[in-house]
Amino acid sequence: LLCRDIPQTINVRTMLGGGTNTKSSTVAAGLAIGCVTGALLAHVQHKRKSNQRTQEVESNDNVDDDMTFNPKFQIPKELLVEECPYKEELKLAIKLALQAGKNIYPHVDNKGTTSESTTASLGISSKSNDADFATTIDIANEKLVMEGIATHFPSHKVIGEEETGTGQPPVLTADPTWIVDPIDGTANFANGLPLTCVSLGFCVGKKPVLGVVYAPLTCELFLAVKGFGSYRNTCKIHSTSSKEEEALKTLSNAIVCFEFGSSRGEQNVKKLVSGMERILQHGCRCTRSLGSGVLDMCYVATGKLDVVYCGMANEGWKPWDYCAGSLVVEEAG
Repeated sequence: LLCRDIPQTINVRTMLGGGTNTKSSTVAAGLAIGCVTGALLAHVQHKRKSNQRTQEVESNDNVDDDMTFNPKFQIPKELLVEECPYKEELKLAIKLALQAGKNIYPHVDNKGTTSESTTASLGISSKSNDADFATTIDIANEKLVMEGIATHFPSHKVIGEEETGTGQPPVLTADPTWIVDPIDGTANFANGLPLTCVSLGFCVGKKPVLGVVYAPLTCELFLAVKGFGSYRNTCKIHSTSSKEEEALKTLSNAIVCFEFGSSRGEQNVKKLVSGMERILQHGCRCTRSLGSGVLDMCYVATGKLDVVYCGMANEGWKPWDYCAGSLVVEEAG
């Protein structure tokens, strides 16, 4: 056996009684070697488990760290060039998204384990119905983002999902305006499913010019700046591998994504199901419903999904559902 970090040297010869050659010594030798082997293997397994736990803790810490410490969250140099007009807004958006993601992580990570009891209550409150709700983390994240923007850019406007509630979103003006979804995929978040994210979009002249999406459980940071491309964890995104692949893509070999949203009226449900029925009858590779419209769009941008649709029956997305994600798609080409 070759092993590093054995806590002490074991003298096998001494354990064997000085190398005597009797039958009993042979049996003893076998037992001793078995004990030594078992001890060595146990130590190796212990070290492996210890190292694994250390790596897991370090990985979790990376989720909590800001862009200074995690290389995945560095700003690509292409977005820091002098010509890029939104560098300061981008830096702030990343910082706020990572901070909000830190609030999301513990509940989802602990869900269904003995550690769940240490997580603060979500304080779920319904909006239009039981399928449309917010948690205390949604509200805390939106407050964190709004205060951060007010501190650094006091003249900027902010449209937030939780502040808007069930009412109509404020009219978007030409003024610099942030559109905030503090937790996209709230149902996923509340139930401990990992596909949930923070979405921060920034508009100028009524059009999105910057988007930041952070999914803390999958450790993905999507960035997009108008005219400067979109990125996932510092790597530039392109939606298809080649022109040939793009030319061969049809509905029959596409992965189609949809979200039924919170609409529960009988006629609306019929329309939603009918739309999906027609797609299946036409033929597609498969369908998916991930529970996060923002991540749906980010995955369309990267080519992991081929199609996402909405707007069949009152489940059409609000500005905070698509502002940042739509720019990630657009800048991916």
